[in-house]
Amino acid sequence: MALKTGFRLLLASALVMAAASAQAQSQESMAAKGRWTANQAGQAPVPPMGWNSWNAFYSDVDEEKVMASAKVIRDSGLAAAGYRYINIDDGWWLKRRQSDQRMVIRTARFPSADIGKGDTTSFKPLTDRLHAMGFKAGIYTDIGRNSCGQIYTPNFANQPEGTIAEREVGLYGHADQDIALYFAEWGFDYIKVDGCGVRGLGADAEHVRNGNYRQLDPLIDMNAIGRTDIPAVRGLYQDVADALKRHNPDGEYLFSICLWGSSDVRSWAKDVGNISRTSDDITSNWSRMLTNFDTTLTRALYAHPGSWNDPDMLFVGQGDFDANHMTEARSHFALWAITNAPLLIGYDLRKATPEQIALFGNKALIALNQDPAGHQAVPAYLSDDVQILVKTLANGDKGVAIFNRGLSPMKAVLTADQLKMRADRPVALTDLWGGKGVQFTKEQTFEVGPHQTLMFTARGTRALLDGIYLSEVPGQVNPAEDGIVTPKGDPTIHHSIIPWVGTRGAGEHPQYAGWGGAQADRSPFMTPLRVAGQRIDTGLGVLANSRLEVRNEGGNTRFAANVGVDDGATMRDRPVVFEVYADGRLVTKSAPVRAGQAAVPVQADVSGAKIVELVARAEGDGPAGDALPVVWGEARLTR
Repeated sequence: MALKTGFRLLLASALVMAAASAQAQSQESMAAKGRWTANQAGQAPVPPMGWNSWNAFYSDVDEEKVMASAKVIRDSGLAAAGYRYINIDDGWWLKRRQSDQRMVIRTARFPSADIGKGDTTSFKPLTDRLHAMGFKAGIYTDIGRNSCGQIYTPNFANQPEGTIAEREVGLYGHADQDIALYFAEWGFDYIKVDGCGVRGLGADAEHVRNGNYRQLDPLIDMNAIGRTDIPAVRGLYQDVADALKRHNPDGEYLFSICLWGSSDVRSWAKDVGNISRTSDDITSNWSRMLTNFDTTLTRALYAHPGSWNDPDMLFVGQGDFDANHMTEARSHFALWAITNAPLLIGYDLRKATPEQIALFGNKALIALNQDPAGHQAVPAYLSDDVQILVKTLANGDKGVAIFNRGLSPMKAVLTADQLKMRADRPVALTDLWGGKGVQFTKEQTFEVGPHQTLMFTARGTRALLDGIYLSEVPGQVNPAEDGIVTPKGDPTIHHSIIPWVGTRGAGEHPQYAGWGGAQADRSPFMTPLRVAGQRIDTGLGVLANSRLEVRNEGGNTRFAANVGVDDGATMRDRPVVFEVYADGRLVTKSAPVRAGQAAVPVQADVSGAKIVELVARAEGDGPAGDALPVVWGEARLTR
């Protein structure tokens, strides 16, 4: 009994210390930094465009297929349209040489890599050819010892060969050496780093029991965020980011983090890499496309120039998006374009029809995706039937998508208010599929066919003439600390059947961590912004104990908002103080505000400030957590 009592006291003490440590860490993360902390290293001022071998060939990739795809992209005009990355995915490696741990290329598939020095191989001849054609070259690896193909697709072609040690081709224990090889010696410009190697080789894994691979205790559990070692996973990817900086002093690289929305990657990948997978693998199924799209749909505040959300590669050309399903193919492409997803073609372009090439090369949609302002589209209307997305462009116009997810025709009304434009002034729409113009005042009704996406640019009189609402410019807002205490799966994401699992088990469940993250024009839990019973149409919704970094662009001199605790708060008595900083200097602070209290105006002079920081700090004891959503209503920068 005494031993049990002592253990309970020890456990209680440890929990208190852990809570105190977490609180101290949260306080530090909320301290004003006076700078933009989201990633700016590497080369991703706009989402990358290019081609990847995986969806077309899986691991059955070779040099001829890669170069043939590059040639089609060059000769068809797609290179001139912006497609510049040619990325080799899984299937290129033969082994890790044990004498010096150097990676060896499968020269039977990539003959130019045979440079005549025994098993010393090089991709430099191939990357030189791609560079000479005007392309950038990409390569694939895994953060663990072994790759996804080894762990989950053992019957696929071109798996690594040799001893157990020779078949350990991932970065684990070799990050600096491999990054130096791939970039400084072989000349690659892009790297995709998967995470299967720290996920699938626990003691009970079949490959481990059979002696195929060494055990590596899993750091990731896709079904339980609580069993995922988030700091360890982040640390491994940070090591890669640091190595990329060391071996690319000119900054000419792109780092793709492929963690499928696990490991709370939503909150930190934007600080570490250039693009981050928000979902498990896409397939050529309409339902699966919806799942992947949904993982980015409400993540606009987590994407910025330099760090983009990635719902996985395009599957245009195959399955539900093939030449007989061009309505679906156009929707797939358009949704990726307006949400600033990377436009990476995953198709054997030797088979592409002129209509498919024309879709990939749609200049208006590419311009929407590559707009230099870098604002991911924000949902203006959400339902399971029709969704309306609006994206602010660098010239002040808006991009608009009206998407019918279902199987029946739908009527959709687009309003000037959804565009944050004056309802009493004309709004001019340009159809991005056909170039036709439409003009309306107040609102316009459209008929949207099954699986169809209407695409427009809109021009009108802005509702806020002398500045910008922050919810219009998510690329300028970084949730450096979003207040989430315990990461949870997002229940709003479409639950499709995972093809490689089928209907075995009990069914799909929320698994992509991020529920409760910062939102534009909605609460963290996707409800309308409301304070003391009053609806607030425009603003930022976030949890208390948060810090938002805002880049002050365009010579704005004033910040203003109406702040309060959202009516969705279940913690009713805990007060919140709202603070505004300009380049790290406190410029205004609200009195404590509680749930049920009317919104309080805050204003500040931010003249000359490059970074405005918005801190919502819960006072008193106890974590804010999911119980205390707050509102920066009508948050705006004005001149």
